[in-house]
Amino acid sequence: MKIRSAFASSLNTVKLINSSIAVAITIITLLLLNSCSSSPAAVTAPPPQSLPVAEIHTSSVTTYQEYPASIEGAVNVEIRPQVSGALDKVFVDEGALVSAGQPLFKINEQPYRAQLNNALATQHAAEAALGNAQLEIDKLTPLVQNKVVSEFQLKTAKAAYQVAVANIEQAKANVATAQINLGYTLIKAPVSGYIGRLLKKQGSLVAPQDVEALTQLSDVHDVHVYFSLGEKDFVSFKEQYAGSTLKDKLSHLPSVALLLADNSEYAVKGKIDMIDGQFDKNTGAITVRASFPNAQGLLRSGNTGKIRLSLLHTDALIVPESATIEMQDKVFVFALADSNKVKKMPINIVGKNGTDYIVKDGVKVGDEIVLSGVDHLQEGAKITPQKAVAQIAKN
Repeated sequence: MKIRSAFASSLNTVKLINSSIAVAITIITLLLLNSCSSSPAAVTAPPPQSLPVAEIHTSSVTTYQEYPASIEGAVNVEIRPQVSGALDKVFVDEGALVSAGQPLFKINEQPYRAQLNNALATQHAAEAALGNAQLEIDKLTPLVQNKVVSEFQLKTAKAAYQVAVANIEQAKANVATAQINLGYTLIKAPVSGYIGRLLKKQGSLVAPQDVEALTQLSDVHDVHVYFSLGEKDFVSFKEQYAGSTLKDKLSHLPSVALLLADNSEYAVKGKIDMIDGQFDKNTGAITVRASFPNAQGLLRSGNTGKIRLSLLHTDALIVPESATIEMQDKVFVFALADSNKVKKMPINIVGKNGTDYIVKDGVKVGDEIVLSGVDHLQEGAKITPQKAVAQIAKN
């Protein structure tokens, strides 16, 4: 009985302790709730950021495209010997301006003068043989008529006469050839222009088979400037300019500018007058030629530069580069939508003018776009628009 009484007393003690713990937990919970209710209010969301916006308008803009180019004279010829021999004289210096027909080089003419004399001697012998053949015919003709000799002898004499005539013709041809070769010993300028480097000096042996030419002669009163267009640029080139045929387009092309090696612009404008008939299989580009007057001789064959093509865009949509963001090879702007929320819109760019893009489509006149701060914008974000002081490209 004593054991049961002790066990019951212990059990009551445990229950009392559990009740005390529950009361303590309840008090602590109430204190915590009271502490939270008395703390400051939760932080509110920040206001929308203020960003400049502007309305899109149209404008007439001229854009420029530049292409590397090489310059050649309108006539650019190699001066080569047409006969072999020792170079006796050089009449010009490197870089000299020469006129058409002016002597440039002299090859030793003695072997060719001897050939001419030999050909003339052969011609004279053939002429003498022709005279003998004619005398033979004159002698035999009356004898045949009087039946003193047979007609066969007269026919033989006439055949010999024909051979003598042919020999004279051959001799005259040999004389003409010898005269031509003798004339080739004096090399003259075929056109007016500037002499290039002299690769052969006086005393050198020269021949038509030589790998190197004697020099080059460039007529640079007018120059041709060659540049290349890739397939994509060529398609755009044909679409951008007026005309139903390529020839018609060439006649309507505006003048082009030439930028020299120091990026200065050549004083005179040029004209595109030729497009190659086919694309280069190795480069995938087609060659285009522009011609420039060069009265002052400032341009020389071998110069390099850049051709600048201009294109007028009328009623073009203009978007500042600072208002765009590029993602995955596409360019986007953020347009202002309902409730001052922004919408990311892709645009199709066809050119650039300074720091502005020329847009083909994606936006339209009257759209308002965010001008700056687009790097951190997200689709659907709300902003506080601020009207820009300067509008975009307004007529």
